[in-house]
Amino acid sequence: MSAEDRDDKIRLGGMALLNGVLVHGPNAWACAVRTKDGELKVVGEIKPIRASRVQSPLLRGPARLAEVFALLPVVRRRLPEARLPFQRPGVIAAMFATAVTVRVVKGSRSLTPFARELVSGVLSAVPAMLALRGSDLAAYHGAEHISIGSYEHGGPREKEHERCGSHMLGPMLATSAVAGAMASKAPAHLRAGARVAGQLGALAASTEIFSWMVRNPENRLARALAMPGHELQHRLATAEPSPEQLEVAEAALARCLELELAADGDHAQRN
Repeated sequence: MSAEDRDDKIRLGGMALLNGVLVHGPNAWACAVRTKDGELKVVGEIKPIRASRVQSPLLRGPARLAEVFALLPVVRRRLPEARLPFQRPGVIAAMFATAVTVRVVKGSRSLTPFARELVSGVLSAVPAMLALRGSDLAAYHGAEHISIGSYEHGGPREKEHERCGSHMLGPMLATSAVAGAMASKAPAHLRAGARVAGQLGALAASTEIFSWMVRNPENRLARALAMPGHELQHRLATAEPSPEQLEVAEAALARCLELELAADGDHAQRN
């Protein structure tokens, strides 16, 4: 399939769950899970917040984050059987332990401000890595990539996807470290606000860098920035799904596309 043909496809994203897959597009979302009894359940609806409408480079990244935070409670309410990646007790314990360790690192005087922020960023990614260690989650992550990638390219694809959010790991670590180091130099009474502003700026910058990486996959810098996320995908974050798991991902994809097409039809009628 040519690049022009792929451009006609609806741009989709997704999230693997412990027992299913969430697929979302510009206007709608759909989630499919396999219950403990083996039943396939699918729900979907129009998004409460649509980050795709935000065009400002400074706001696109924060808007996408806000969209996810608004979406997850809706998914849980509409599909109580859905099990999110961070629900496991071990992951929650890791999040607490990591928060304590990060505070110690940030208080260290033996490291430069940039090194403190970089080490803290790497440590902050540990809970996410632990969440991905579950075999079912990794397999559903692979199923998500196969279903969305096959739709986008018009043919069978592998379990790794070039637009996976894991590829933001490199840009996010770099921009967060720079922003944190700069904020640490602010006056004490302004430091908290500077950190918040810096992290929002880092999120905005890493989102734009990631979009550039997707558009320029052969660029040396883009490949270098994508390397940490690629290795995470390849070695830890994805696994080959079973036919039953792939069926779940394809059900979520089909329902999301159905809602997206309906939303496009409603928009065309209003205009």
